[in-house]
Amino acid sequence: MTAEFDYDLFVIGAGSGGVRAARMAASKGKKVAVAEERYLGGTCVNVGCVPKKLFVYASQFPESFHASKGYGWSSAEAPTLDWAVLRDNKTAEIERLNGIYNSMINNSGADLFGGRAIVTGPHQVEVNGKGYSAKVILIATGGWPYIPEFPGSDLAISSNEMFFLDELPKTAVVVGGGYIAVEFAGILNGLGVETHLIYRGPNLLKSFDREMSDKVTDGMVAKGVHMHLSTQINEIVKTDAGISVVLDNGSSLEAGLALYATGRQANTAGLGLEHTNTVLRPNGSIVVDDNFATGDPSIYALGDVIDRVQLTPVAIQEAMVLVDHLYGDGSARIDYGDIPTAVFCQPELGTVGLGEEQARTEYSDIDVYVSDFKPMLQTLGGGNDRITMKLVVDRASDLVVGCHMVGEHAAEIIQGMGIALKAGATKAHFDATVGIHPSAAEEFVTMREKTR
Repeated sequence: MTAEFDYDLFVIGAGSGGVRAARMAASKGKKVAVAEERYLGGTCVNVGCVPKKLFVYASQFPESFHASKGYGWSSAEAPTLDWAVLRDNKTAEIERLNGIYNSMINNSGADLFGGRAIVTGPHQVEVNGKGYSAKVILIATGGWPYIPEFPGSDLAISSNEMFFLDELPKTAVVVGGGYIAVEFAGILNGLGVETHLIYRGPNLLKSFDREMSDKVTDGMVAKGVHMHLSTQINEIVKTDAGISVVLDNGSSLEAGLALYATGRQANTAGLGLEHTNTVLRPNGSIVVDDNFATGDPSIYALGDVIDRVQLTPVAIQEAMVLVDHLYGDGSARIDYGDIPTAVFCQPELGTVGLGEEQARTEYSDIDVYVSDFKPMLQTLGGGNDRITMKLVVDRASDLVVGCHMVGEHAAEIIQGMGIALKAGATKAHFDATVGIHPSAAEEFVTMREKTR
């Protein structure tokens, strides 16, 4: 580090991407600082993927209890949910993870500042009223839930508050058609809450393969979620019993809460970036080049705040590429193609590669293989769940360009499929692979008849 700067790297935001960048830079002998105003670990650890997955597990137990009867299990008493126990055990686990992140930062040798950091110049950062200079500043502040303004919008809550409810309502309204909305609708429904999902468009999960998103919708309805598609909310009114959600078709829903999961925006407001040459998009996200540099050569950004692919593993990968660019040989690259992802809705959705609609625009001729069946657990369990699997193949090259699944264990299975697609697997490779029997996953290597 040159003597003119307090730090080689000053990271704003202690989420997955920021912490990984800080630790890697510190391991290379750089003097590093990290500033975080809320909680260590970012959205994913605190109000995102980790606590949400714990809630998903909790909400699936009623179906497991039901299925167990067909396998000879019985209980004298019907199971009941103690929401406070679930909520507080979740919080204890998150606090444990916060401690791990704190230890990781401290053990790396980086300095950790608890407070809001403001950029006051291309090389200057202020935290808790004190200024620091840095050769490089990294913005890794993530995203924040966005609730549009409308009459009564102040009565709605975001996904952040869902993890800390004093009590579960008897009825809930969830607004949105993306992954956060469908996941929380499944959680609430599974925990015994009468759940209404409202979305302004005709199709949920519109960025995913249409056939598979339709399977998710059908599965949610079969599990008891009340679906209101092509519907909007005019206003929310406070009542003696809770709230009344007034819809654009003239009807209204009485509920205990309204969760707005209508998207997230980059968390850049009040960061002081106006003091730099950093360029923001209309939604607040930061424009960066292939090396994550902003319009200011000393300021970089990565993760959700740049609004490329808003996934925790992607932010971590971006951090490793950035540190290699800054302090390594610059050979590391990130490939945004064929990124596996999952939506922990109920039924679960896992996907990698292109959806059928997208594949038809990118390839002149494709083959589609689809298999839909009842999972083996249900044969004695008596449930109505189904599993749907889908392969999209470029006919000219025989490459599998899309792999999709709706049903139990979709995320676990699609992770392996992600390796196959990244390696350039063809349909012939799938066909030549021996299946594991009996398993749902074997269906991916036994599909021989083209659906279309």
